[in-house]
Amino acid sequence: MGTRCIEREIEVPTGLQRTFDLLVTPSAIRAWWQASRVIVLAQPGGTWAATWGEDEDCPDYVTVATVEVHEPPRRLVLGDYRYAARSGPLPFEMDARVEFEVLPSSQGSLLRVTQSGLPDDPSTDGFYAGCVQGWSDTLGSLLAYTRSIAG
Repeated sequence: MGTRCIEREIEVPTGLQRTFDLLVTPSAIRAWWQASRVIVLAQPGGTWAATWGEDEDCPDYVTVATVEVHEPPRRLVLGDYRYAARSGPLPFEMDARVEFEVLPSSQGSLLRVTQSGLPDDPSTDGFYAGCVQGWSDTLGSLLAYTRSIAG
């Protein structure tokens, strides 16, 4: 089975380092991704983990990834994703990877996100569409958050 990817980018009104910090600072991630809890060990081989839901002992969703590349203020790559949902495991195998690139722009910085390794199979179309919408929503929220802290 082949794979597909999602690529999105936004211009944000913060400099490179501040934008990069938003990707690895737990309190910022909770604010822009509406996560309940976040733990980040920001170093190669480290961990990036977030949960969503009110019940700490039984969250709605859990995402855990390994920090594969940590090159502040330009690049963060997360791989070896593990997902858990209260509703159960994903019904398919996936080797997802997310790369964040922070580039200079006239607005402050350009944040480019690429999620790869998504299965290219009709049975996963709903999941893929959810990921596409999820990145649109998430980056919109990140942009709103950066505007609130840039002023």
